[in-house]
Amino acid sequence: MTDAAEPSDLDYGETWVYESLLGTVPGLNVSGRTAIGLQFVGFEVAILLVAAAYDLRAAVVPGTVAVLVATIGSWLMLRFSHMVRDLPTPREYRRLLFGSSIDVVLGVLAFVALVTYLFVVDPRGAGFERTLLVDLFGTDPPPIAVALALLVLWDVVYRIGTCWWASVVGLWRSLVYEFEPSVSRRYRRVDAINVAFAAVQLLLVPFVLEQPALLVVLVGHVVAVAVVTLLAIGVQR
Repeated sequence: MTDAAEPSDLDYGETWVYESLLGTVPGLNVSGRTAIGLQFVGFEVAILLVAAAYDLRAAVVPGTVAVLVATIGSWLMLRFSHMVRDLPTPREYRRLLFGSSIDVVLGVLAFVALVTYLFVVDPRGAGFERTLLVDLFGTDPPPIAVALALLVLWDVVYRIGTCWWASVVGLWRSLVYEFEPSVSRRYRRVDAINVAFAAVQLLLVPFVLEQPALLVVLVGHVVAVAVVTLLAIGVQR
């Protein structure tokens, strides 16, 4: 992987929030590759330690897959942004894509919806003895395990929000701007990365097969991103 620009070289009005953290938070001034490695190792070690401490073997595989999805998402986010900044990109497009923080807003809304489902909707529909949280953590879940799970889920959901926003702004870019054929081809490759970004999230499908609402939302999200991106590619041509 070719790292994105070094943190000190980035304009923080035109970066993902994730990228900004790499260079603005004290102690996190690291390269994208290092940050991604630390992200995976840190979360995975935490999952294994908590699972061993509380005998939560059922949570290890789902937790590991969620961390993997978030980590791949981080790599694709950095790859996407690096390619965009290498293109002759309209300033308004960059500002809208990176500087609006809509990706965070969408991530927060999705996370709130997910937490509401896990703690309110799922227990009411399935009974408190058979919910997703009970399946993973038992009827008396350790607070630290639930807190870690929510942190990992936020990591995943934030990237889902970013994926939504990148696809919508990509369609807007295709409708508003015209580019030379060679540039359009490079933009199509950028858009294809966003589809891959969404498709990676399908790795979570096996763990929500018994949760129809989550399954529909997850698959629907991937389909929606693919459709919007294909429209963007078609318009760009």
